[in-house]
Amino acid sequence: MVRSLLIRGMLVGLLAGLLAFAFAFVFGEPQVQAAIDFEQLLAAKAGDPAEAELVSRGVQRTVGLLTGTVALGVALGGLFALVFAYAYGRIGVVGARPTAAVMALVAFATITLVPFTKYPASPPTVGDPATIDRRTLLAFAMIAITALALVAAVRVRAHVAPRLGTWNATLIAGGVFVALIAVAQLILPAVHETPPGFPADVLYRFRLASLGVNATLWLAIGLGFGAAAARLLSPAHAQGCATVLHGQDSL
Repeated sequence: MVRSLLIRGMLVGLLAGLLAFAFAFVFGEPQVQAAIDFEQLLAAKAGDPAEAELVSRGVQRTVGLLTGTVALGVALGGLFALVFAYAYGRIGVVGARPTAAVMALVAFATITLVPFTKYPASPPTVGDPATIDRRTLLAFAMIAITALALVAAVRVRAHVAPRLGTWNATLIAGGVFVALIAVAQLILPAVHETPPGFPADVLYRFRLASLGVNATLWLAIGLGFGAAAARLLSPAHAQGCATVLHGQDSL
């Protein structure tokens, strides 16, 4: 059963990667090109020689982008399927489609949306090449903190729900999550490396496109895998399949 879910997850991830590529090509690539044009303009004004491209822009924006989004989609789809196999029937959501939808929403918020509020994506020329390792580390740290804050909130909710009820427990858990994220954002250093004169509209559109690419990826995985899993886990056997999944998980 887990193997069947994994295969379906990877196939759905493949489709999600193709959709994310289409979105990135239409909405993201024009902003990347605008940022590159800005960088080349600055270099020309400074009299710096143009750097030779190891990979042409034509390859980067087509084959390179397609390979990256598809590989990411397949990897996330497979991981999503494995987490679904563990979570199905355990998170208080009934049915394969609602479970997958909730999981995709939580993944998008945890991996993309919340960390984005502190460290948004930036196009080429925005950011000092010498600080790329530091900026990458900070971004991953924010993702890890968000995931840990989510785990803490879930544990708090489970702990207080028997005494205070589901609604109050959910509100308290939400408050814990927001408080932890707020503290993290205050402690972690800010990154302000946008070069003077960089077009604000390009930066805005690029970041909006970045959110759109991630939203497309997770939306396709959540809805697509939910539909695929629902076919595999028919309503008549849903409870039995959940029992099988949990039994395999304990082996």
